[in-house]
Amino acid sequence: MTGSRKLPTREELRIWRDFIETTDALRTTLTSRLNGDTGLSQGDYAVLLALSEAQDTRLRSSELATAIRWERSRLSHHLGRMERRGLIRREECVTDNRGAHIVLEPSGAEAFRAATYPHLRAIRELFIDALTPDQLTAAGDIAAALRDHLGLPRPAGPASGSGEDRD
Repeated sequence: MTGSRKLPTREELRIWRDFIETTDALRTTLTSRLNGDTGLSQGDYAVLLALSEAQDTRLRSSELATAIRWERSRLSHHLGRMERRGLIRREECVTDNRGAHIVLEPSGAEAFRAATYPHLRAIRELFIDALTPDQLTAAGDIAAALRDHLGLPRPAGPASGSGEDRD
């Protein structure tokens, strides 16, 4: 123990473990549904989302890595697979020969559009519908408090790029 800080209590550890195990299970289920419904991985979706929200649907590879919080080496390997599938393309950066732009291809934009509704429907079914409005607000407050505590930036906006309600 350091200074006045104490170790978590048994109850605090139980809550922590329940939180981590539940969020892992939720993420696994959402990833499985996304892949089963659309053929896209969670990584594919994250890349396509970031590119679809970017000006001119292109980002420098370093900007893309930052946007989806991946290490560059992981991103590079993933982009190679996406490029072979025709979802994105890499273009040399004319102002900096060390960098590349990652550009959303029309087939990537179509794959993203086709995946968005099933993915949002799964989010609704697995997360939103499981919570009362007060619990959903509390979940948002908890996420904001953790982001602030960790010094993470706030999300830019809706994950789908669309704030409209759908049934």
